[in-house]
Amino acid sequence: MSSIDQHYNFSAGPAILPQSVLATAQSEMFDYNGSGFSIMTMSHRSDAFMHILFQAEQDLRKLLNIPTNYKILFMQGGASAQFNMVVMNLANGFKRVDSVVSGNWSRIAHSQMGKLSDADIHLAAHGGELYNFTDVPAVENWDVDPHSAFVHYCINETVHGLQYRDIPKPDGLPPIVCDMSSEILSRKINVADYGLIYAGAQKNIGPSGATIVIVREDLLDRCSERIPDIWNYQSHINRQGMYNTPATYPIYISGLVFRWLLAQGGVEQMQAINSLKAEKLYAAIDGSDGFYANKVKPHARSQMNVIFHTVSKELDNQFVLEANAYGLRMLKGYKTMGGMRASIYNAMPLQGVEALVHFMKDFQRRYG
Repeated sequence: MSSIDQHYNFSAGPAILPQSVLATAQSEMFDYNGSGFSIMTMSHRSDAFMHILFQAEQDLRKLLNIPTNYKILFMQGGASAQFNMVVMNLANGFKRVDSVVSGNWSRIAHSQMGKLSDADIHLAAHGGELYNFTDVPAVENWDVDPHSAFVHYCINETVHGLQYRDIPKPDGLPPIVCDMSSEILSRKINVADYGLIYAGAQKNIGPSGATIVIVREDLLDRCSERIPDIWNYQSHINRQGMYNTPATYPIYISGLVFRWLLAQGGVEQMQAINSLKAEKLYAAIDGSDGFYANKVKPHARSQMNVIFHTVSKELDNQFVLEANAYGLRMLKGYKTMGGMRASIYNAMPLQGVEALVHFMKDFQRRYG
């Protein structure tokens, strides 16, 4: 097959960004809005950047319909830093934190959360032990104490291609803390169902370097002064996110992506497009007569990260090699999983998925 005109980046992160966002960033690289400054060298305390930060927050509030009693922070350290920060800030005075392991990243979170806390990090459910990571532990089966500091889970697991399609509700649960890194802004959620949401930007928002934290105000009363300021949510909020220099350029790009999402019709429109993309790709896998396979239970299949494999490791490697030459990049599966992984975040156009499906059918014709 000859290569396609446009290359598509299926990386799980840092991931694809909208072409129009990159074009705007290119045009403003040397002179942002007539200021004479590159956005990359602009002071984080300048009026221009403060406006960028304010606008990004307001656009995010609009996209997710975030209630006024929630604070937003753009932090550094990646989502992995939040594994510890949520415990340090929200578990003071509590004996227990509940933790649901549904895949790779919630497993790592569970292993890290107890390192800087006296609270017992209780394993509320383990999808690996129950289903070998082919399904997510149902909420009704979580072993959760309503008096715990919070219950932590990951709504979408990039490595294992798992997703809570039915979003857990807060009834009978302690405050819900959720890692939404790889699906935030891809479908409608009710922010008020959560105590805290965090998301690394580099999957479905912008480039790596910024992490969004959305936290309910009343939970900030738990932030002890004993927590070093750099790790203390309240300290960052007290300084309007300026306790230390924020990741200015990733925040700027994230703001452009928020504007792009609004122009596309918002989260509701993206949800419809994302559902269609996932439907087309899973149909290609399921309709291949076993040449391609995905072992995840249909109700738990991720609409953001689609994992699959062929009949052999050798053929998987050949698939990735030829797909790359064709213009379909970064399809190699996670190192512990093998096979292929197609991350089809908001910025992946439908045409990219259609190009992948076309290649899959041709590859099967030639090697099946």
